[in-house]
Amino acid sequence: MPTPTTNIRNFCIIAHIDHGKSTLADQFLLKTGAVSERDIKAQTLDSMDLERSRGITIRMHPVTLYHEHNGQKYELNLIDTPGHVDFNYEVSRSLAACEGAILLADAFQGVQAQTVANAFLAMDANLKILPTLNKIDLPHARPDFVIGEMETAVMIDPADVLAVSGKTGQGVDELMAAVIDRVPAPSGDPTAPLKALIYNSHFDTYKGVVVYIRMIDGEIRPGQRIKMMRNGREYTVIEMGQFRPAATKCESLGAGQVGYFTANIKGLEDVKIGDTVTDSFHPTAEAMAGYKEAKPMVYSGLYPVNNNEFEDLREALGKLRLNDSSFTYVPEVSDGLGFGFRCGFLGMLHREIIQQRLEQDSELNLVQTAPNVTYEIEKNDGEVIQVHGPQDVPDGGGIKEFREPIVKISFLVPAANVGDLMGMCMERRGTFVRTEYLSQQRVMLVFEMPLAEVIYDLYDKLKSVTHGYGTMDYEVVGFRPADLVRMDILVHGTRVDALSIVVHRSTAERRGRKVLAKLREEIDRHLFEVSLQAAIGGRIIARENIAAMRKNVTAKCYGGDISRKRKLWNKQAEGKKRMKAIGQVEVPQEAFLAVLEDD
Repeated sequence: MPTPTTNIRNFCIIAHIDHGKSTLADQFLLKTGAVSERDIKAQTLDSMDLERSRGITIRMHPVTLYHEHNGQKYELNLIDTPGHVDFNYEVSRSLAACEGAILLADAFQGVQAQTVANAFLAMDANLKILPTLNKIDLPHARPDFVIGEMETAVMIDPADVLAVSGKTGQGVDELMAAVIDRVPAPSGDPTAPLKALIYNSHFDTYKGVVVYIRMIDGEIRPGQRIKMMRNGREYTVIEMGQFRPAATKCESLGAGQVGYFTANIKGLEDVKIGDTVTDSFHPTAEAMAGYKEAKPMVYSGLYPVNNNEFEDLREALGKLRLNDSSFTYVPEVSDGLGFGFRCGFLGMLHREIIQQRLEQDSELNLVQTAPNVTYEIEKNDGEVIQVHGPQDVPDGGGIKEFREPIVKISFLVPAANVGDLMGMCMERRGTFVRTEYLSQQRVMLVFEMPLAEVIYDLYDKLKSVTHGYGTMDYEVVGFRPADLVRMDILVHGTRVDALSIVVHRSTAERRGRKVLAKLREEIDRHLFEVSLQAAIGGRIIARENIAAMRKNVTAKCYGGDISRKRKLWNKQAEGKKRMKAIGQVEVPQEAFLAVLEDD
């Protein structure tokens, strides 16, 4: 018998990275008896080894808890969400399955960039927000100061703020009572036709695709014939249940509940996140709005060091894609690196995690090329194309407008570092938008900046400039025209496609000299002089020479007339000239790695 909607509360925990979401979720599990004191472990809901080793949440984790309050039994559906900006799409998906959100702030670090971004996401989704201070057990906690920041940054009423410690459990009972009292019950009709939102899915080797659903109306049971409204495919439900926190079978799910089902679905591509599930014979009138699809923003090449491992890499990427639909890959060939794949990622952390998972799971030795973003090009004939790599850029004559992705980026920094940060942003072609003072010590700076200038090392530079106290959050706002060019690298007069990069014209010469200097160190000397050039179209903007290896042909001369030595030198020069005309330069793989792999 499904729980009545009046006794259901659906909520999630949102916060900046490392503010204690997963630790607080552990306390919910303990207090409701879902996990015993003996079985509890840090980050119980983080099931991936990588999440545990890095101490971060990568994927959202739902769990159903049962709790008694004022003599009534309530069903609490909690979703623990990631905090990193790369996984913002996971947060937005979990918000659509909830009526309330616990907005967590560290009682010492205070409001951070992601705290503000997540708060506005929750407000846009019309969720009831429960502002909460975590880590109040810390001796250096500053609750009054942080509450003041929450009031300024996200317009929170100080009287509404709850104080807890995810580590000791202090205040967690009061927080659970507040969830029941303040978060509204789901408004669903148990007697209406089946209507459920797909908010996540994963692939199970034995069961096929496991679909995570939030029930809106009606009821779903094993054996029922269901239909996915977006693609029109029909399936028969085989198993259903809830995460408590392990997957636990149940006989039915009713309006307002959160759970999962399996139906012999073979591949993740058959399930669209945000789709509406309904009954095949008695369908609901209209589908739900769903979600915007997560689009990869950073592209990078992945190549096996040993070309014989290409098929192994294809298989490993296929397995990874089963559990991460936001990751994309297509085969490509490079002159320098052989056969590989062009992969799309949500951001730099996502890219790093994919590479780590590949290396751990498949034991492949991989080369990862420097990341680049997606550009938009309008050709002279009016056609607009998207470009994921420099090799796709048409020659200069055919381009009417070159556009790059722009992000709106919010920095939260100590007031003392504002000048340094503004200088750093201006160097990266940033446009100032506004300044907001959260307190006398903390400032929020908002800039618009090309994504290409953000993805490389901006986060590291921010931490360096602010001595570790600065945080940032960004969102893509669209494409804008810029003076961009494709810079080609020529080795001995021949263009090497794998070394081409898209750069802003103002920085092209500096970038070209840097690349050539690295190549000069890595390419061995030949018996003839080798020229290295950086070019934009037909114009050379930088050059380096690798001197020829020279044999001392006059070593055997022990005196005598100078003309004898000159004759030997001229003969040697003629040989070098002929060799230069027909000689081939071998670029070792180490040279590609030195240039392509970002530091």
